[in-house]
Amino acid sequence: MHVSFALFADAANLSQEGKLNVLGVFDAVHVAAFPSVHPRATLVVRLKGTPADAGVHTMGLRWLNAGAMELWSSSAELSVGAPPGHTGELDMPVIAAVDLPLDGPGDYRMLVELDGEAHTEVLLHVHGAVPQARPIGGMVS
Repeated sequence: MHVSFALFADAANLSQEGKLNVLGVFDAVHVAAFPSVHPRATLVVRLKGTPADAGVHTMGLRWLNAGAMELWSSSAELSVGAPPGHTGELDMPVIAAVDLPLDGPGDYRMLVELDGEAHTEVLLHVHGAVPQARPIGGMVS
């Protein structure tokens, strides 16, 4: 099993036909003050596999700040069923709504692990508020 892609978005869902719909893909946020939390980011991961991947697997997520310090982690079991008929490839979308704690500006990483091995990472560039220039002598032109 491998990760086809992983990204952050505003929202995602699966249609009745099984199509993955992703809305508002982003890789950067601007924060007014630190510490902060970016609420309800949607992590979208598309896993691909073969019939041999049927069974129970673990998926882990690790959220690291710009200094590579882990801010949180989570893991879950994925039960992968055998595909019907003679399907040669499995398509397994994972959609997770997560709150992202932000303790300062910089590049954050969401590490995606499968069965205890790192498979990919999603980068998020976090920018802080830029102080506004103050006019000299109180005059604004």
